[in-house]
Formats: sequence, structure tokens, C-alpha cells
Amino acid sequence: MDYNQPWYHGSPFALTTLRVGSTITQRRDLARIFSHKPAIVCIEDDGRIKHNGVQPGYLYIIDEAVAPEDIEAHPHTTMGPGDEWLTHRELRLRLLNVVKPRPEELLTESELDDLYHRIAARRPDVD
Repeated sequence: MDYNQPWYHGSPFALTTLRVGSTITQRRDLARIFSHKPAIVCIEDDGRIKHNGVQPGYLYIIDEAVAPEDIEAHPHTTMGPGDEWLTHRELRLRLLNVVKPRPEELLTESELDDLYHRIAARRPDVD
């Protein structure tokens, strides 16, 4: 983990400060996608990210140094190791872009159906 690399946050809200307990990442595209408030995010084997978020959002960069004591790995992430971190203090933000969902990243109905079937197949039968 290189704490000197940029950290990002995506939100559907206009912000200047990130509150304690918020999520940040060093993956710019992941933060951009989180700005769309998706219920489902899938990282493909080739690294592409697909999701079902449809609202415009804001992509921010953390506008100050982030030290190891400022963050912790998200304990309940569904992302890969090191992709999602929780903040322990308020952090200054700088707006990079107002962003819209990219059509090529949106999960299709067929892909969503497939995901739901795979999730259901993993669940134990409930009697």
C-alpha cells in the first residue's frame, strides 16, 4: 500500500469535506462508479467494473495527505483486498469531475439475472 498515491471518493452529493466513516479508494474508476450509487458492483476477471447505478455523481480526490492511522480496510467489503477503506477523520475533498454513468459499464438485464441466479445457487436451501 502506497499512501502517497492519490485517494478518491465518489458521491451523488456536492461536498467539500468527507466525514468520518466514509469510504475512499485508490481506484479512481471505482470511486467514479460509487458516485452513481449502484446497488450492485461487479469487478470482472479482466478488471472491468460493471454496475447498476444510473444517477449522475461527483468524483473527488482527497486534497490532503492520508496516513495509515487515518484509514482502515473496510471490514465488510465485497471488493478486492485494498479496494475500499474507511476514514477515521474528516478529510478535505477537491472536485475532479461531475460524472454520468457510462453505458458500457451498466449491467444489462441479462447480466443482472445471471448474477441473481448465481447468488441464489450459493445459498443453502431454507425449509
